[in-house]
Amino acid sequence: MILITGGSGSGKSAYGEKRILEAGEMTRYYIATMEVFGEEGRKKVERHKMLRQGKGFITIESPKDVGRVEKLEKTGNGKLTVLLECVSNLTANEMFGSSFGAELEPGRRTEAEKICADIAKIDEAADFFAVITNEVGSDGEMYEKETLEYIRLLGLVNCRLAKMASEGVEVVYGIPVMKKGAEV
Repeated sequence: MILITGGSGSGKSAYGEKRILEAGEMTRYYIATMEVFGEEGRKKVERHKMLRQGKGFITIESPKDVGRVEKLEKTGNGKLTVLLECVSNLTANEMFGSSFGAELEPGRRTEAEKICADIAKIDEAADFFAVITNEVGSDGEMYEKETLEYIRLLGLVNCRLAKMASEGVEVVYGIPVMKKGAEV
């Protein structure tokens, strides 16, 4: 797994798609986690679809529970590559679409454990796996309690994913900066 992070509009998605295409001829899946709200969200999704056009991606819309890998079928040469876009949306969907903050039932995993376990299932199924996430919360702004909990949860998930990843890349102004892996 390669973990790709960076700020909003930094070129993370384009870099992730480039890495997927460089991985060779495989069945290509794009797992989209964004729940679309409003015109701005629709425009962003349409822009991403247009940029992926002609690259051979099979898109799966999965705003939550991405670990359902039975949807990922290998075709052709039996190899599978997956781009997960994006952990920050997935984390928000899991957090705000659940009983986050409620007393955990005995044996129930934390939200971070669930998200990372779901992503690990994809990693096991894929021959090449690129995961896009965001850098949030470093702007020094003060936020409401719920937003601070989201930033904390995303930070925890990103730290766990960085440990799982064989490569870590931060995209800064369209420039990939290796943080973990062979080229560091």
